[in-house]
Amino acid sequence: MVLADIPERLLMGPGPSMVHQRVLDALGKPLVGHLDPAFLSLLDEVQAALRRLFGTDNEMTLPVSGTGSAGMELCLHNLVEEGDEVVVGVNGVFGTRMAELAGRLGAEVHRVEADWGDVIDPAKVAGALAACRSPALVAIVHAETSTGAWQPVEEISGLAHDAGALLLLDTVTSLAGCPVQVDRWGVDASYSGTQKCLSCPPGLSPVTLSPRAMEKVASRRTPLGTWYFDLGLIGAYLGGERVYHHTAPISMIFGLAEALAMVEEEGLEARFDRHCTNHELFIEGARALGLEPLVEEGKRLWMLNSVRVPEGIDETGFRQGLLARHGIEIGPGLGPLAGGVWRVGLMGESSRRSNVERFLSAAAEELGRSY
Repeated sequence: MVLADIPERLLMGPGPSMVHQRVLDALGKPLVGHLDPAFLSLLDEVQAALRRLFGTDNEMTLPVSGTGSAGMELCLHNLVEEGDEVVVGVNGVFGTRMAELAGRLGAEVHRVEADWGDVIDPAKVAGALAACRSPALVAIVHAETSTGAWQPVEEISGLAHDAGALLLLDTVTSLAGCPVQVDRWGVDASYSGTQKCLSCPPGLSPVTLSPRAMEKVASRRTPLGTWYFDLGLIGAYLGGERVYHHTAPISMIFGLAEALAMVEEEGLEARFDRHCTNHELFIEGARALGLEPLVEEGKRLWMLNSVRVPEGIDETGFRQGLLARHGIEIGPGLGPLAGGVWRVGLMGESSRRSNVERFLSAAAEELGRSY
C-alpha cells in the first residue's frame, strides 16, 4: 500500500480522534528551526494556552516530545527515586502501567486495586498511605482509557498531601473533554496526550508540574537515569537562556497551537457540554440496540464509552464489519475485558451528533448480521 491508498476513516476508538482540517493545514506550514525566534514565540503561546487548559499557573508546563506515555515516563522518572514508596491506583491498563514503571525505577509500589470499570476507593488509598513509612507519590488515572471510568480526584489529593506525598494525575483522555483543575485539586504533576480530546495527531504529551514537584526534582538524592526526560535540561531550553536540549517536533507544535486555538474559540464549558450531550445520546442509542454500558452511571466518562458485547455476537467480526463496510473504527477491550467490551471514543472532533448517529445506524446493521 502506498500513501495515496490510505483510506478515510471515522475514528471512534480510544484514540486517535478525528483531526480538523485547520489542524492538518497547520501541520503543513513552512518549517523553521527549533531556535527560530518565531517558533520560540509560538512555543511560549502554546505553553500559556496549556496552563489555561490544565487550570494552573505552573511555570513548568510544556508539550513533551512523544505520546502520552512519554509524559508518564517524564513525570515518574523525575519524581521517583529508588527506595521511594509510591501508591498507585490500579483499575485498568494505565494504572497498571504506572505501577510497573514505578517498580522499574526501584520504587516500593503499593497498589490500590479496583475492578476494571470501577473507580479507586479513597478509603483504600488512605489505608495504603497509612501502611507507608514515608510515601513520596500517589499516582492516579483521571480517565481510564481501557474502561471508561472517571475518577474523582479531590479527596485523594487531600489524603496524599496530608501524608506528605505528591499527587500525579494521568489526564490523557480527560484533558479538553471534561474539567481538569490542576491547581484547584492540588495536583502536583499531570500529563496528557494530543491525540484524544485535543484532536491533534499523536506525538506530543502536554505536561505540567507544580513548584512543589519541581522542588522534589531539584532535591533528588540520585542523578536522573534519563537524559531525554531530564526536566532540569528541558527547563533550560524553555527558559530565558534557550539552551539547546533536543530538536523539538516543530510541525507538531504548529498543529497543537491550532488545536488549542480551536479549544479556546469553542470555550471550555461549551466543549464539555458537547462531550456530555453526545455521550448521553450515545448511551441512549446503544441501550436501544442492546449494548449495555460497562461503567455504572455517575462513574462514566463522556469521552470513552465501554459497552458490553451481547451474547452470541462475535466481538472481532463486529469491529471488522464496522471498519470494512462503514469505515468506522472502534476499539476492543483490553486485559480482562478483552473479547467482552467495545470501546467507543467520542473525543474532540469525533464527538459530534452526526458521528453518534452514523455509528448507531452502522451498529444496528452489523448486529443484524450472522457472525
